[in-house]
Amino acid sequence: MSVINYKGGVGKTTLTANIGAELAFRGKKVLLIDLDPQASLTFSLVRPEYWQQNLEAEKTIKRWYESFDSSSPLSLSSLVTRAPRIRDFTNGGILRFIPSHLGLINVDLELATELGGASLKQSKINYLRVHRRLAEGLKEDAFSEFDVILIDCPPNFNVVTKNAIVASDSVLIPAKADYLSTLGIDYLQRSLRELVGDYNEYAQLESGDGNARVINPEVLGVVFTMMQFYGGQPISALRPYMRQTTSLGVPVFDSLLREAKTLFASSPGSGQPLVLRAGKTATEKQLIRELEDLVAEFMLKLGV
Repeated sequence: MSVINYKGGVGKTTLTANIGAELAFRGKKVLLIDLDPQASLTFSLVRPEYWQQNLEAEKTIKRWYESFDSSSPLSLSSLVTRAPRIRDFTNGGILRFIPSHLGLINVDLELATELGGASLKQSKINYLRVHRRLAEGLKEDAFSEFDVILIDCPPNFNVVTKNAIVASDSVLIPAKADYLSTLGIDYLQRSLRELVGDYNEYAQLESGDGNARVINPEVLGVVFTMMQFYGGQPISALRPYMRQTTSLGVPVFDSLLREAKTLFASSPGSGQPLVLRAGKTATEKQLIRELEDLVAEFMLKLGV
């Protein structure tokens, strides 16, 4: 599942980390893949010094993409890492991740240069090869043990993001109930349709026999984050944008997450997502309950 929104600052990485952690707590085997060059998900699970000493050189998704320039590409599963502060759970739940790198932005530019070709046919072959790269990597046997794989995408629709979409069965869209986020959801839906259309057209041409490897990622839903409440309900200023999002025809989660920047901001220092920590204040406990409700709804929608 790809977690994406064109609009930055909507809690995308926080949502990815906490959904993954709560699923693991409930006994699921979960893998998080950090495809954002900002590496916020990575640094919410490990300290920067740990990343520099143990991961930066050979254990990031950037290094995996770069290895295709050599005669012996790395296996994607060799990058799977355990967060030092998150234990495996006695019910069988585990949380693993594949780290990102600040230089991943350059990888995106390099992938874009591989899309050309001397002919239209070659261009389409290159298009499929480049966009399938992550999907092919995830076919390794080692990934079959995971119940859920969540991919934290950058806030754009570049080649690396498209790799995530092609590899995904579904898409989760975190959003604030505001004008720009609502616009971004509509634009994202159109971009998804365009990608699926182009990819499947080329895949049909490639197969030539009706057995094309087409994609059809569904939008699992929009999750409203950073909400403000009054009397137990979203404040009136937010409701028109919530209604507008529903009018776009996209599924919307019933569960809402309140704004709590200071609580979420403390997670990177602890190496644990908020949902795994014992709530101390009333606000913290309430937010953890909201995350638990969200994951329950998430599991119901996903059927896991």
